[in-house]
Amino acid sequence: MSTRALRRLKGKQRGQEALDLGDLTLGDTPEEQAEAEEEQLDTANVSPSNKKSDGRKAKKSKAQKNFSNIYELIGSTDIEGEKISADEEAEKPNRNKTSDPAKNDNRDTDKLDQKHEEESAKPPGDRVKKKKKKKKTKVTSEDGQEAAADDNIDLLLENLEQSNGLSLQNDDSGVSDRRPVLHVEHRNLNSETELKRYFGARAVLGDQRPRQRNRQFHRSTWMTSPKDSWPRFSRPGISMTLLETKDGVHYFTFEHSREYQQVQFKFLDAVESMDPNNIVALLQLNPYHIDSLLQLSDVCRIQEDQEMARDLIERALYSFECAFHPLFSLTSGTSRLDYLRPENRAFYLALYKHMMFLEKRGCPRTALEYCKLILSLDPDSDPLCMLLLIDFLALRSREYQSVLQLYQDWEEHRNLSQLPNFAFSTALCHFHLSQQENMDPEESHKQRHKADQLLQIALIMFPAVLMPLLDLCTVQPDAAVTSHSFFGPNSQIRQLPALAELTGLYVGRTCTLWREAAVMLWLEETVKEVLRRVDAKDPVVEDCQNKRKQRYQSAPRNIHRHVLLSEIKEATSTLPLEVTTQPVMGFDPLPPLDSVISYTRPERPRVGASNESALSLFFRSLLPNFNIQAPASMQHTPISATLRYSK
Repeated sequence: MSTRALRRLKGKQRGQEALDLGDLTLGDTPEEQAEAEEEQLDTANVSPSNKKSDGRKAKKSKAQKNFSNIYELIGSTDIEGEKISADEEAEKPNRNKTSDPAKNDNRDTDKLDQKHEEESAKPPGDRVKKKKKKKKTKVTSEDGQEAAADDNIDLLLENLEQSNGLSLQNDDSGVSDRRPVLHVEHRNLNSETELKRYFGARAVLGDQRPRQRNRQFHRSTWMTSPKDSWPRFSRPGISMTLLETKDGVHYFTFEHSREYQQVQFKFLDAVESMDPNNIVALLQLNPYHIDSLLQLSDVCRIQEDQEMARDLIERALYSFECAFHPLFSLTSGTSRLDYLRPENRAFYLALYKHMMFLEKRGCPRTALEYCKLILSLDPDSDPLCMLLLIDFLALRSREYQSVLQLYQDWEEHRNLSQLPNFAFSTALCHFHLSQQENMDPEESHKQRHKADQLLQIALIMFPAVLMPLLDLCTVQPDAAVTSHSFFGPNSQIRQLPALAELTGLYVGRTCTLWREAAVMLWLEETVKEVLRRVDAKDPVVEDCQNKRKQRYQSAPRNIHRHVLLSEIKEATSTLPLEVTTQPVMGFDPLPPLDSVISYTRPERPRVGASNESALSLFFRSLLPNFNIQAPASMQHTPISATLRYSK
């Protein structure tokens, strides 16, 4: 039993006994008192020179046995009592088996006395050190638990993303352990994650700490990191509502309030004025108006102010994410936004422009994640034609298996082999997989053989890709290739406009992927094999020629929209006249013909004929912000400078 229990059985309570400092000892047993008397007798027989030193030792031992602080004894006995009581609870089954509880009580008291003697022999500093060590071990264990908890949280997030991920696989494929083709991870939406992987956390974040004074507290978001230099956020009037839920898929839409609609009308007036300063003035009053941010970002990008252009797009994404519905998820793949509604188009465009900034910044893995996100918002219609871009970003980020998985799962119902980018990209993926050092030689041979076959089929199906690709790679082709009718100039002339648009887009975008020496040697060998098959009149050549004539009669509107957004000159030069002759707005390029309009702009009063001369109209067509009545200094002020001063 513990000393506390013994004290209670005797009817004594703590603090009622006489507080005599001389009697505050550890309660020595009679045996210990006899030993002390023998020591005193021994010291009496010792020489006087040793008496003094022994007396000092005796005084020290007494000082160690006696306590100057009465509460120190109470605290130590309570601690020991609690320890022993905990041990007693563990030994309860053994005690029930014993027949004589009195003997056990005597043994417990003997153990207590031995422990008290050992503690009295040790200096009080040791006890303090022990306590400190225990505290340190507790702290380290708590840190380990926190680290384990963080790991568990990451595992839980990954499991949730896998269980809720979009699985666009065939019905015959059954249950598989592979991730869905459009699987999106939250951590990969942050470009700093990829930059830390390349350069390290210290190089990305630096040693600068955020200033605590005058610091604005922004809402934490997944897509962007709010900056202290941004204006104070106030809801601009955008909200998201849930329209319906079918088969586990949620259909959402953004809505504009009355106040936001009035700001939108002012923005349209500023666009028609062809003066970017009017958009700047509108943005100063409404710093989170989406279309103004998108349009002004294009103006800053044209003026080669990439930092300001990227900052405006991030501000637009932050405004969108603050308006998300609680059920809207970026990673589940079950959230849909209809591009036919004008309120939703700005979100598509903001994601696309942010993705292109990430790709140019050297973050292809993060850009690939945003590409999958855009495609998951409407995978059936694909309004921005992300299928023309996803393979390029996957190749740049060396995600070869994801391209092959997407091609395998979607080929049956989407006919991806009809697109030049997938025809060549799948061959490139197999080639890069065959070049990996950790692959088995037999498997590497299979991958190389598969790559040769796919590249031959791609060159036979799209022969107009070869010569422009070699031209952009600054490679002089062989005379046998240039003089052959299959790859010569006739292949460029005879292809249909829709096919010319697709091939020009692929060549202009992916020419950098073919400049590697190993890839170019592989291409050279494959071209020779294709010419041999053409000369041998392989039936595959004629079959592909018939397919080219029947298909690619006209390109859909989403492909034209993608070409306009890509700004690749090899593709924009092939756009049809019905696209190039109509005005294209950066905040809504080529809107769908069957748009769902929720509110309309009121009719504006007709303005009389302007008094501008023909010369001023000519300068206005060249310089949209030209105004003959404005001072010259205002006409050449960069928009980015105006924005910085407005902050």
